[in-house]
Amino acid sequence: MSQWVYWLSPLPALALLGALTWWRSVRCKDVGIVDSIWSLLFLLAGLVWAAQHSGPRSDSMLILIAIWAARLSLYITLRHDGQPEDRRYQAIRARNQPNFELKSLWLVFGLQVVIAWILAIPLGAVIESPRALTWWDAAGFALFMVGLAVESLADAQMASFRKRPQAVDAVMDSGLWRYSRHPNYFGECLLWWGIYLIAIGAGAPWTVFSPLIMTLLLLKVSGVALLERDLTARRPAYRDYIRRTSPFIPWWPRR
Repeated sequence: MSQWVYWLSPLPALALLGALTWWRSVRCKDVGIVDSIWSLLFLLAGLVWAAQHSGPRSDSMLILIAIWAARLSLYITLRHDGQPEDRRYQAIRARNQPNFELKSLWLVFGLQVVIAWILAIPLGAVIESPRALTWWDAAGFALFMVGLAVESLADAQMASFRKRPQAVDAVMDSGLWRYSRHPNYFGECLLWWGIYLIAIGAGAPWTVFSPLIMTLLLLKVSGVALLERDLTARRPAYRDYIRRTSPFIPWWPRR
């Protein structure tokens, strides 16, 4: 099997999952459900690659990704249940009328599939590598688990906060959110750099583009920047929260 076939092999499965989710979004008139499959796209890519190669890291890599993907998908699905379409997607819908339902097939779902495939390439490199385990693997595993723990705890704290009646206009500034305005994204960033450390041990340092792109997306595109514009506009108290709280890396709050 050529390397090109190996690297491209997950795309048909990812495209099928994206198309099925798009069909469901047309029926329920909510493209926000794409967020529920985002992490599952990585797991699916890993499974396709693992069906072709089985190196010394294959099983452990799949277990890590399965835990992360299942938790994140379940959290997003439960958070979105019974809620209207996310404001981000409402804005995209408004900008792309008429026939947004059809356009969303490539503007939302197709784009997510391609981005997920690109970012998942370190997983393919780790899975196919025949190299023996090294201390890079131990460091990567540790960093991944720290990132997963931070992201999970931050999400749990936010979910608990949102159940309070005053949460509609208030700002979450306790727990991990006292030290970072986006501890969940910080945890996500850590775990992807953990995967990259494992990729280094697998002999694929060239996959550094993946954590770099993920960090850029979290900070400048679909994560911190987009969310803060929305929250600052809707919640005046958020401006004070910005002044005293670290934007990303957890740190002691300023007076």
